[in-house]
Amino acid sequence: MDTLIIILLLLILAELTYILTKTPGALGAKVRAGRPIFVDTSVLIDGRIVAVAQSGFISDTLLIPRSVIGELQFLADNADSEKRARARHGLDIVRELQALDTVNVEIFQDGSRAEEGVDERLLKLAKQHGGAVCTIDYNLNKVAQVEQIVVLNVNDLAMSLRMAHLPGEKVTLALTTKGNDNTQAVGHLDDGTMVVVEQAKSKIGSVVEVEVIRSLQTAAGKMMFARLVEPAKQPAQRGTTAGKGRRPQKQQPRDHDGKQKHQTPPEKPATGGPSPATSRRANAAPRAPKKRDNESRLIELVNNQED
Repeated sequence: MDTLIIILLLLILAELTYILTKTPGALGAKVRAGRPIFVDTSVLIDGRIVAVAQSGFISDTLLIPRSVIGELQFLADNADSEKRARARHGLDIVRELQALDTVNVEIFQDGSRAEEGVDERLLKLAKQHGGAVCTIDYNLNKVAQVEQIVVLNVNDLAMSLRMAHLPGEKVTLALTTKGNDNTQAVGHLDDGTMVVVEQAKSKIGSVVEVEVIRSLQTAAGKMMFARLVEPAKQPAQRGTTAGKGRRPQKQQPRDHDGKQKHQTPPEKPATGGPSPATSRRANAAPRAPKKRDNESRLIELVNNQED
């Protein structure tokens, strides 16, 4: 009886060993992955997933379905040059992700083509394996939320990491210290962001309103450059400028009743002699007789010959 039990235990152990040796990759992948992330075509074409993966924030396994690569291959052979270039860029991103040491990337063999569509295939795989979908496709994002599937949207990540204050915005802060330049002053926002204000050394120790010029993101943190906001000038009063630019008008003389007198232009003095024009015509010399023309000369010559 004991021998039979030992034989049964050995058979069970051998069967378990056979199963583990045949499927070590799949079982190990489930243990390592935790929650697999299925990558969409749009994320690969976008390319920002490489920078996110390099930072080490992705601890789960990135699974790129074979159907997604098939769609990129189909687009890479497209007649449209723009689509062809974007698809080839997506294939290059796959190779860059595989070369990273900060994230585990695997090609999920689900077939080279998805008859129901790549989006439907991604949702189906995420449901079956309890994973998430990484995409920037707006419609796929909404459908995944309806299906209660976790979505990792790179656009949402970028929006959450953007600067709180954009160039042109105005903020109020206290200037505490001097900057590297002799004319600069330095202040800090509530979140600790350092703000360098140009031409504000004389304002150190006071609270001022500044306008953001530009912002920088460095490994040490965020930093912004700003300039002082000049106070608005008050408009000039009307009483001081109303009379400018006008010439003083001459007052007309008035009679005893207060009415204005109409001045008559002065009369020209009368002269009894001839006018200057008449004198010039009278003194002019008599005009000389006009010279005879050629026709008159010919007529006179003919008359003389007849005589």
